Amino acid sequence: MNDPNGLVFLDGEYHLFYQYYPDSAVWGPMHWGHAVSNDLLHWKHLPVALYPDSLGYIFSGSAVVDTGNTTGFGSRENPAMVAIFTSHDAVLEKKGSKLFQNQSIAYSTDKGRTWIKFKGNPVLRNPGISDFRDPKLFWNKQYSKWELIMAVFDRVHIYSSPDMKNWKFESEFGTTAGAHGGVWECPDLFPLKVEGSGENRWVMLVSINPGGPNRGSATQYFTGKFDGHKFIPDETVAKWVDWGRDNYAGVTWSNIPDDDGRRIFIGWMSNWQYATVVPTEVWRGASTIPRELELKNESGHYILTSKPVRELTDLRRKGDTASVKNLIIKGERVISAGRVDIMQSEIIAGFDFSDSRTDTIGLILENELNEQLIIGYSPLKKQLYVDRRKSGRSDFSKDFASVITGPYNAGKSLSLHIYIDVSSVELFVDDYSLVMTSLVFPSKKFSGVRMFSSGGETLLTKALFYGIDRTWSQ
Repeated sequence: MNDPNGLVFLDGEYHLFYQYYPDSAVWGPMHWGHAVSNDLLHWKHLPVALYPDSLGYIFSGSAVVDTGNTTGFGSRENPAMVAIFTSHDAVLEKKGSKLFQNQSIAYSTDKGRTWIKFKGNPVLRNPGISDFRDPKLFWNKQYSKWELIMAVFDRVHIYSSPDMKNWKFESEFGTTAGAHGGVWECPDLFPLKVEGSGENRWVMLVSINPGGPNRGSATQYFTGKFDGHKFIPDETVAKWVDWGRDNYAGVTWSNIPDDDGRRIFIGWMSNWQYATVVPTEVWRGASTIPRELELKNESGHYILTSKPVRELTDLRRKGDTASVKNLIIKGERVISAGRVDIMQSEIIAGFDFSDSRTDTIGLILENELNEQLIIGYSPLKKQLYVDRRKSGRSDFSKDFASVITGPYNAGKSLSLHIYIDVSSVELFVDDYSLVMTSLVFPSKKFSGVRMFSSGGETLLTKALFYGIDRTWSQ
C-alpha cells in the first residue's frame, strides 16, 4: 500500500481507502484498498473498493458524502458516498501521450461496501499535462459549490462544480511558492481556526517527491486566504508538516461531525527513495498514526501543528507502565522501562537543560547487538535529530542510513512524545509544532533505553513509559 485515499466519516465509521496492489509487495496496477474503524485505532479490512478498468489504474483521490444529493446518485434520506480519483491509462503513458491521467468518479449508497462507477467517466479530462492527478474534493459552504484541488506537475489547480460531473477551472497556485525539487502530489485544502483567536485561515497541504527537507518524499504546507476561486498565501516559503523522512501523501478526513470539529490527518509511512525495497515480509507499506492538525500564530507566522489523536491514550495497557523523574543526567544513564515492550510503546520524556554548557541531550534505544536509534536535541545548533545510521538493517538502500534533522528552538526545556512500533518511530516535540516520523529495522527488538547529556548536566524531569495494545489482529 501507499497513499491514503478517500478519507471520509459516515454514520460512526472512519473510512480509510488507500493505494493498493493486492498481488505483490512491490508497486503494481493500483486499486483502492479499504478499511474501516469506529475509533481511529482498531481497523477492519473490507474487500477492495475500486479495481482498474478500461480507463486505467485507480490512482489517488478523495471521497465525500453528498448530503445535498447534488449528483443524484443517492437521496437526502440516504446520501451517496462519492469518490473522485485519477484514472491512469498505462497504455497511453507508454505510447508517450500526455493525456494518460483523467479524473473519474464512483458512488456508493451502502456505506462504501459496494461501488458503481459513473458511466460518464472521466468527468474531468486532461488538458494536455502529463502529471494531472490526485483530486481532493470538498464542499464550500460559503459559496454552495464543490471545490477540487489537484496536483498538476509542480503546482496545483483549483476547480469548482455544482454536481461533481461538470467542472470549471478556477485558478492555479504554486509556480513561485514552496519547494520545487520534484513533482507535487496529493494536495488538500481546508479552513482551520487559529488557536486562541476567532480567526480562520485556509491551509493547503502539498506533497513533493523528491525535494523534502531531509531528501526524498515529504509534505509541505501553506496558509492563506481562499475566496472560492483563488488561494492567496500568507507566505510563499516551504513549511513542512513533518521533518522526518517517512510521512508522505498525507491528507485529512472529510465529513467529520461539527460536534467533533477536528481536522484529522493520516499519511503514508515511507519514502519513495526506498519504499519498494524495505525489508518487510508479506506486507509492504503502512500508515502513520492519525493526527489532529491545529493552527497557531507565532509572531505573525502561522504554524501548523500535528498531535496524536486523543483516542490513542485508550491503547495504554493498565498496569504496564514505568516512570522516573528528577534524575540528573551527565554523560549517559540507563533508564528502566520496567516490563514495557519498547517496540510497542509510548514514551514521554521531559528535559531541563539550564546548564549553558550542555551540547546535546536525548535518548538512545538499543538492543543486545549494539544497534541503536538516537533521538537528540542540540541547544547550540537549535536542532532536533534522529540518527538511524546504526539502527539495524539498512543494506537494502544507500539512501536509508542517515541523520534526520529539523530546526527547533527549545529554549531551556524540551518534551518528547514518542510512539514506537516494530518498524517505526513517530516523534512529537513540545507543543507539536515539530514532528519527525522515521522507519527503523532493527535485527532484534530494542529493549534498552539510555538518556544522555553531553557538555553539561541535564535534569530529566520525567520519563514515562506505556505499553500499548495491538490495533490489528494477526
